[in-house]
Amino acid sequence: MTNEGPILHADLDAFYASVEQRDDASLRGRPVVVGGGVVLAASYEAKARGVRTAMGCAQALRLCPSAVVVPPRMSAYSAASKAVFAVFEDTTPLVEGLSIDEAFLDVGGLARIAGTPSRIAAGLRRAVAERVGLPITVGVARTKFLAKVASGVAKPDGLLVVPHDEELEFLHPLPVERLWGVGTVTAGKLRAKGIRTVGQVAERGEAELVALLGRAGGRHLFALAHNRDPRPVVAGRRRRSMGAQRALGRRPRSPTELDEIVAALADRLARRLRAAHRVCRTVVLRLRFADFSRATRSRTVSHPTAHTEDILATARALLAAAMPDIREHGITLIGLALSNLDDDTPLQLELPFDDQPPGALDAALDEVRDRYGSKAVTRAMLLGRDDGPTVPLLPD
Repeated sequence: MTNEGPILHADLDAFYASVEQRDDASLRGRPVVVGGGVVLAASYEAKARGVRTAMGCAQALRLCPSAVVVPPRMSAYSAASKAVFAVFEDTTPLVEGLSIDEAFLDVGGLARIAGTPSRIAAGLRRAVAERVGLPITVGVARTKFLAKVASGVAKPDGLLVVPHDEELEFLHPLPVERLWGVGTVTAGKLRAKGIRTVGQVAERGEAELVALLGRAGGRHLFALAHNRDPRPVVAGRRRRSMGAQRALGRRPRSPTELDEIVAALADRLARRLRAAHRVCRTVVLRLRFADFSRATRSRTVSHPTAHTEDILATARALLAAAMPDIREHGITLIGLALSNLDDDTPLQLELPFDDQPPGALDAALDEVRDRYGSKAVTRAMLLGRDDGPTVPLLPD
């Protein structure tokens, strides 16, 4: 019986920036910022100077004047991601992608043919370096949660194995922010109660955490603090949500500009939804304000839909409700997500019946865009607008 794994969490290091450094030798060892008006990614040399994703490039250059700013090349990142996932799939058939640059792998059944999980992880890192030319960090542990924590601790370009009999010894000294679901607000609540480490979370009773964070949040953190995470690695899992966002920088935005951005996001997401043969029930608006605080607004519609106008109308209602907060705090990022997804199996028709089949306009626009490109037809309000780079994604 091995004292390792069986789960690997593999995560490419500063993915976009690493691809740029791979393809341009002059950038290696130098601080690199990928982006235009907003930082999409930063190399570890830039991160060491305080540069962070979603920061304005002007602020990034103030923090790191020697940084080299390069425009994003999404096709290069997509190709690199596909090459890395090919390595994952050559390692084990049990691969659960989380994003284009990270995945869980279950190697528990490979001991006789490939060795221990740590040996497999080392071989995976070597294969990614040789075949794709990128650094990748791997965490190895008994649970998905702990494997992801281990890879985070091991970054950059590292390998960390957490033996079964040393799990809590590794986990408990870590800060509470290492627990999934602990952001700025939750961490503030915990620290206000003198809870600074995962071990201190584990020492508190579940009832105390529930009283502090609510039923779901308290139970969730209590379980993770004891490394209780029964979720298996599931290959081919379909998305539970789809999202897109746009970083806006720090200049003020008018209601008309924000409406145009929301319309572009809704168009993009609705098309993805139909291409994946899915429907949604819930529309979520995500906001990041100028003080870097965040807010989320959501609304569930009365019937599952993939129609652009249904999604856009709901998104506009959410945006209108959020405008007082936006006027007060400013806005630096706006995002839209579709959740409560289901397959687009035939649905009961709604009264009254129209002469035009439901979704006929969407279908016609999708056909034109599929044939001539996504910019072949667009809304008049979006003519001449730059919607920013389209981020490569895992299949929907």
